[in-house]
Amino acid sequence: MKTHTFKRLLGYLKGHRLRLFFVLLFASVSTIFTVMAPFVIGKVTTTLFDSIRDGVFYWETILWLLAALVCLYLVSQFFSFLQGFHMAKVTANVMREIRSDIDGKMHRLKLNYYDTHTHGDILSVITNDVDTISQTLNQSLSQIITSITMVVGVVVMMFTINWIMTLVVLCIVPIALVLI
Repeated sequence: MKTHTFKRLLGYLKGHRLRLFFVLLFASVSTIFTVMAPFVIGKVTTTLFDSIRDGVFYWETILWLLAALVCLYLVSQFFSFLQGFHMAKVTANVMREIRSDIDGKMHRLKLNYYDTHTHGDILSVITNDVDTISQTLNQSLSQIITSITMVVGVVVMMFTINWIMTLVVLCIVPIALVLI
């Protein structure tokens, strides 16, 4: 994508900074709850192992941990829904602005432009480009935000569980990528 095109797209997004902030916030909160879930699953596994070792099944602890796990996933999905909802609103508003600008541009064009280009070609290009921008904003931008917050959240959770193993993994992964 050309630099000036990207800057124009950012110009359309500029008016939606507050809603984009909430998209980022909701994606981060959703990711935090998603990343915490494996930690709780680990606690359930540890409790089950302790139950086998001690010969006493810790029903109450396991039920509380499973309830916490369900709550984590529900809260994560709720914030994920909010993120998707707000991103869809941003995309719809930006697309409305772009379509309005395209309509204005088409009315300003001279008639000889329409004589040299078929009506179907013009509409096809406009429709395809606007649809591509819409999909990019709604899917790719949300996915980028979620992926970045997921990587940061997983690394933070790894450090809280065992910082030595995390450093080993962070050193081995780049080596493995180079070897692959």
